[in-house]
Amino acid sequence: MVSYAQMPRRPKGAPLYNPATEITVTGTVEAENKITGRQGWGGTHLQLKTESETLDVHVGPSWFLSQNKVTFAKGDQIEVTGSKVKFANADALLAREITKGGQKLILRNENGFPVWSRRGRS
Repeated sequence: MVSYAQMPRRPKGAPLYNPATEITVTGTVEAENKITGRQGWGGTHLQLKTESETLDVHVGPSWFLSQNKVTFAKGDQIEVTGSKVKFANADALLAREITKGGQKLILRNENGFPVWSRRGRS
């Protein structure tokens, strides 16, 4: 298990979660992308096609998904609740909860703090 002291800080320039911009969308996963940062951290993003747009969904650390035995594949139907933000001049969604096949994955608490961090734990 990774300790809090080993956790990477929020990448420079990454948007902050804003509960005031929270939305819930449903759609189809078009791709899963693993992002690797300069300091070795790894994150998972999903390209989600909704009825009206395609969003880059920032899910969370890849290790957190592995630890929770969560996987995504092209074609998965999911519902995402998260904060809609601008990132690199495009719309993105910082996921708080993802529901897939009746299973709900909680990624952030109601204030937007990641559950894998000290601040996100209840």
